[in-house]
This record gives sequence, structure tokens and C-alpha cells, in this order.
Amino acid sequence: MNHTTVVEFVLLGLTNSRHLEIILFLFLMIAYFLILLGNIAVISITLVNHFLQTPMYYFLRNFSLLEITFTSTFIPRTLYSLLTERKVISLPGCFLQMLLFFYLGTCTFFHVAAMSFDRYVAICHPLHYTTIMNNRFCLQLVLACWTASFLLMFPPTIMIVQLPFCGPNVMNHFYCDTSLLLQLSCTDTGFIEELMLIVIIIIIPGTLTVTAVSYGCIIVTILHIPSSTGRRKAFSTCSAHLMVVMIFYSTCIYRYIRPAQRGGQDSDKVLSFFFSVVTQMLNPYIYSLRNNKVKQALKERVLKAFPRSLRQL
Repeated sequence: MNHTTVVEFVLLGLTNSRHLEIILFLFLMIAYFLILLGNIAVISITLVNHFLQTPMYYFLRNFSLLEITFTSTFIPRTLYSLLTERKVISLPGCFLQMLLFFYLGTCTFFHVAAMSFDRYVAICHPLHYTTIMNNRFCLQLVLACWTASFLLMFPPTIMIVQLPFCGPNVMNHFYCDTSLLLQLSCTDTGFIEELMLIVIIIIIPGTLTVTAVSYGCIIVTILHIPSSTGRRKAFSTCSAHLMVVMIFYSTCIYRYIRPAQRGGQDSDKVLSFFFSVVTQMLNPYIYSLRNNKVKQALKERVLKAFPRSLRQL
């Protein structure tokens, strides 16, 4: 068989129960609203306030843009399926979703590593921070994240797009997953599976190493802060960051690097839901909106939005 006979795929979604689908629809709709609201707030507030024009907020702004685009590749389609019970997706639509999901997801790993490196330089080498993290280097770092993600994910995804699919066409998932597409292909996919595993090992453990080393050095530096108040404040911020990072990486590692990994299990959907929805919902509030400077900027903008007579009350 050297041609594609399948013209559409069936995504079974998160559950088969109609009652649970309604609950999930409401939860996912609220989560998507919070993701958009939080990230749009971060982007707008860091753009219009001059005292937030620093490397840290530059990376957070790019990270928020990435989160919006990443979640928009699958959440609107999932909401539509939950609401209408229409679980069919066209072949080109499935391939496009897969390509964008894994490309933008890969960018997320690199951006997390870049932000952790930025915090490492700021806390461990504060006197050299402005010299090292200058505008040119920050731009190069962000472009490197996007470029590296493209170079790593483009070859295997293009190879998957060229595979023949002869049926069955049912995926036990809520988005088009690469492992499931490989299982549904009617040809040998051993080489692509090995290539995907190599790429994933480069991406996840590679960026995790940078992130872990950066935060490890940060924690060591914090322990040397003489003020107990300063240590508590720094540990509060780092612990929140590390919590999100641990959830994100642990679910991704178990989902994509565990031995004899085969997709299609219900546990895979739960893990995917955690790293693609839950952590994305938490990120803008953990990384940005808990920051005192951001909260102050938001407060000033909110007050300016009201008439002067109301502000004087």
C-alpha cells in the first residue's frame, strides 16, 4: 500500500461519559480563559511599563506568547468536540495540529531552560547581569529556542506526514499524538520511532539538566543570604517555580520516555492533560503575576481605567 486511504481520524477525547464531558467542557473553558487572561495580562503589562523592560520580563513576555499559541493548537478543538460530540478531525488538520503541538511544546522546554539561566545569572552573578543578559544576547537566546525546536521536530514530523494510513483511524486521545499516529500507520515505523526517541531525549533531559543546574546554583546562593527574611522570600519564589517545573517535566518524561512506551492508554490522556493544560494555566500566575513589580503595574493600570472621581472614593 503506497497511498493514503484514511481521510480522517476519530479522537475519542477525554471520556466517553456525556455527563463528564459537560463537566470537562466547563473546566477546560475556564482553564483556557485563565490561560488567555493571565498571559495577555503579562504581555500587555510588560510592554507598556518602562520599569518592566528588563531581560526577565522579556523572556516572560515571549513565554506568555508561546503559551497562548501552544494551548490554542488543541484546546479550542477539544472544546468543540466536548460540546458537539463531533470527534472527527481531517487528515490535514490532524497533521497540522501534531506539527504545531510538538513544535510549540518543544519551544516551551527551551524557554523554561532559558528563563532558568536568566534567573541564575541574575541571582548568582548580579554584578555582571546587565553585561551578560544584554538585549542582543536575549534576542539571540529566544531565536535559538525557536530555531532549535524547528530543527529538532521538523524532520520526524515530516516523515510522519508522509506515512500511509490504511485504517483503523481511531485515537484514544484528545489531540493528534505522534505515538498514536505511528501505531495507526500501515507500514514499518521503527526508524521514525527511534528518531523520535532520540529527539525527545535531547529535548527533555537536555533542557532539564540546564534548568536543574541553574536552580541548584540559585538555591546554594540563597542559602548564603544573611537575612532570614530574604531567604524566605527567595525560597518562596523558587519553590513555586520548581513545583511547576517538576509537574511539567515529570509528566512529560513518564509520557514520552518511559520504557516500552506505547500510546493510547487512559493514563496517557491524564498525563497529557496535566502538562498541556494544568501547568500552562499555572505558569502566568506562578512566574509573573505573583511578582510584586507586576502586581504594582497591574494595580496602576486598573486604577487608571477608572474615572478620577471613583479613584478618590
